[in-house]
Amino acid sequence: MFDTEEALIRIDMSEYMEKYAVSRLVGAPPGYVGYEEGGQLTERVRRKPYSVVLFDEIEKAHPDVFNILLQVLDDGVLTDSLGRKVDFKNSIIIMTSNVGTKQIRDTGGFGFGGDDTLNRYENLKNTVEDAMKNLFNPEFLNRIDETIVFRNLDKEDIKKIIQIDMKELMENVKNNKMEIILDDSATDFLADKGFDPKFGARPLKRAIQKYIEDPLAEELLLQHFKEKEQIIVKHKKNSKELYFVSKPIKEEETKEDLTEPDNTKTETIE
Repeated sequence: MFDTEEALIRIDMSEYMEKYAVSRLVGAPPGYVGYEEGGQLTERVRRKPYSVVLFDEIEKAHPDVFNILLQVLDDGVLTDSLGRKVDFKNSIIIMTSNVGTKQIRDTGGFGFGGDDTLNRYENLKNTVEDAMKNLFNPEFLNRIDETIVFRNLDKEDIKKIIQIDMKELMENVKNNKMEIILDDSATDFLADKGFDPKFGARPLKRAIQKYIEDPLAEELLLQHFKEKEQIIVKHKKNSKELYFVSKPIKEEETKEDLTEPDNTKTETIE
């Protein structure tokens, strides 16, 4: 949105479940520790007014938090503990919530497919909206511009997430002048091991660490792979683990990665 990840301000609302923690959003009261530091919310927005403010798991917040948010959503301005007015009018506010998931799980609403996909989604959306009305006050809900209910992830979505999660590992391996490629069989294996209908893609990172990162680290420590090699991750049918196959990187690819432009200037001294 603002061309930089630093524009994202993420606040985990599980840290604001107690009444005494609410004041940290706008700053500690006079006479308390941290009074001059500003609020966790107001100070960050004051310094970066063009931001995306993410309130993660908003349903866990103390009720007093919603009184603060009412002013932000209504007036677009919030006064911190030092009396400074912080402008939120250039910020985008996003709130995530797992409200309604228990009701969906109890009714067996997970999973989509078949001709009645649209009807299932409408039922799921109605269930979530009813749960929101029971949990949040009407005056708070009326100040929300848009409510988006996401469909459950399917296997193809998980495969895309695997590719995203693997980017960091691929960059680390590339820094050692090697490449790592995930075979389709390995992707299917990780998708099966790292996906749970109840927990979504949360177990996926643990699966990548268990089946790829840890074994690969051992192989590298034992020096089974060398520079300028391509490491292919594969899976053998009915096996409970992945395995690695290496082959030399093509010379053309190696030259492109290793050759750097010569920007040095030659000076003649007379």
